[in-house]
Amino acid sequence: MNLSKQLKRALVIGYGNIDRADDGVAYYVINTLRQRLGQEMLKEDDTGLEELGADIDSIFLVQMAPELIDVLALYHLIIFVDAHVYDNVDNLYCAPVFPEYTPSTFTHHITPPMLLALLKSIYQREPAGHLVSIRGYNFDFHRDLSADTKSLVDPAVEYILQSLIYSREKLDASE
Repeated sequence: MNLSKQLKRALVIGYGNIDRADDGVAYYVINTLRQRLGQEMLKEDDTGLEELGADIDSIFLVQMAPELIDVLALYHLIIFVDAHVYDNVDNLYCAPVFPEYTPSTFTHHITPPMLLALLKSIYQREPAGHLVSIRGYNFDFHRDLSADTKSLVDPAVEYILQSLIYSREKLDASE
């Protein structure tokens, strides 16, 4: 694969815990996206990291780690998908993500801006970043989404698809 093709690729990273109800909403978003793209859905114990190589890749992880930057360096667009619990934020909160290093109070916690900052520092790459954050209501120990969170899966996927289309059109126009 040549470098120009690599730089036109997109990665959607869902992360959360499918055993904690709505915290696993990104798993459902990733699988709905994969289904809409004609790709095989992930099994509950698959990450998708073994299947990378398409123009649009998607993975699901329990948490993000600095080791991901080796993978991220191959993409021009990275969309992060996660759950949130904030009453003062839209139920479906979508926003750009920019590289920013901020020390974490937790030793095993890395945010999308921190991950992009590491990528910029180590690889001198600054792909476009977006966050799709979905309101969670129930974080008990089970694998079912609450009705309110489940109703946000399709709109989240639609936003991601529109972002992918816009990003591709923007890249094509710049060539």
